[in-house]
Amino acid sequence: MVTSNPKKLLKTLNPKQQAYVNLNLPDPRNGEYLLAVFHLVSGGKLNILQAATEIAAESSTGTTFKVNTETPFSREMNALVYQLDLKRNLVWVAYPWRLFDRRGNVQNILTYIVGNVLGMKEVSALKLLDVWFPPAMLEQYDGPSYTLDDMRKYLNVYKRPILGTIIKPKMGLTSAEYAEACYDFWVGGGDFVKNDEPQADQDFCPYDKMVKHVKEAMNKAVKETKKKKIHSFNVSAADFDTMIKRCEMIRNAGFEPGSYAFLIDGITAGWMAVQTLRRRYPDVFIHFHRAGHGAFTRLENPLGFSVLVLSKFARLAGASGIHTGTAGVGKMQGSPEEDVVAAHNILHFKAKGHFFEQEWATIPEKDKNAINLVQKDIAHQAILEDDSWRGMKKCCPIVSGGLDPTLLKPFMDIMGNTDFITTMGAGCHAHPGGTTAGAKALVQACEAYEKGIDIKKYAKKHKELAEAIKFFSKGKREIKRSESTERG
Repeated sequence: MVTSNPKKLLKTLNPKQQAYVNLNLPDPRNGEYLLAVFHLVSGGKLNILQAATEIAAESSTGTTFKVNTETPFSREMNALVYQLDLKRNLVWVAYPWRLFDRRGNVQNILTYIVGNVLGMKEVSALKLLDVWFPPAMLEQYDGPSYTLDDMRKYLNVYKRPILGTIIKPKMGLTSAEYAEACYDFWVGGGDFVKNDEPQADQDFCPYDKMVKHVKEAMNKAVKETKKKKIHSFNVSAADFDTMIKRCEMIRNAGFEPGSYAFLIDGITAGWMAVQTLRRRYPDVFIHFHRAGHGAFTRLENPLGFSVLVLSKFARLAGASGIHTGTAGVGKMQGSPEEDVVAAHNILHFKAKGHFFEQEWATIPEKDKNAINLVQKDIAHQAILEDDSWRGMKKCCPIVSGGLDPTLLKPFMDIMGNTDFITTMGAGCHAHPGGTTAGAKALVQACEAYEKGIDIKKYAKKHKELAEAIKFFSKGKREIKRSESTERG
């Protein structure tokens, strides 16, 4: 049956399906519901509303058939399809947030709304595009503790991005070689170094020695540059005890508070690991690497969830920062519509998503203090420093994947601000003059942006930047020629 009128589809529902729809839901934003928007293409013989009610049932209280054990109260926990867009195959679902583990458990929410439903044969496409969290629900979750603002204070770096790198090659360096690369980047003017996401306790680079040597390299770089430095250590591990052991090893290695972050591979290690780190170490920057996210988020994948959804849940879980993509500027698949929207939604107190405008406030939206927080945030003032009960703190966009000094300005122009950490790997280490020269070129590109000078003009008096422009421009031309040859 094909119809352009959603209400006509109501007549096609069986009694069980009817319990999971209310196209006249009075006020979905009344605070009782987590709201979700899915792109849905039904499978088999079901129409879109039938399929949507099956999704609502499976992702809340229901199963294949209506059961005799349900109660009047359990029916109140039913997810409800409350809106349809038949032209775009969009479905809005309201989830009573009392369904979810009341201890602020993010994995529990995702188990419901993008769990079994992604495997249901009733759908051929099901992608969660956006979510909205009500204020009363936000109060149950941790949110970030140590933020970009805290990192800026530690580094004394304002009005520009945090300039970082990923050590390359990503694997194969000994602990001493790794530390040497860290030192080279830091003395070139860089702020932030991170382990690449697969780095662990390999035999050629023992974890304990890597930590020890990084500390020594940082001490030397700080002494020489008179500037603070930060290293993000991957603490992802096979089990809880090993993860905590690594965290404690770093804490006990003599690092100054603020000079280290804990990186967790949030998709592969799991949300429990993310939230454990946030709760155990509220004074540490929790760095969420999203390795594996493309299986869910890529636009061509009909099943999963969007970059925006992943990023919003990372903020809810308490990640201090999460990788949000390069908006198509770098090597990873992405676009401003996906990556920049996600970055703004985790960074700002109030931001528009794909379908919902999320205010990360735990006080009434029209309260004068909530309005003031939005205005201060728009004006780039630090907020929620001494009134954290009023809302959830910001999560920092982390930008990596194929960027180099010549692409810093193009990305910042698309991003619309400088509130992010950039972590360039080959963009620094492939510089003809080496890692230190690569770091200097990155710093110089940032200086050119701050002064409003074209980088080619700025490069006339800055050798490292000039070499970077020549090298990376040539590299991009060679890549384009190679791609053209392959297509031919």
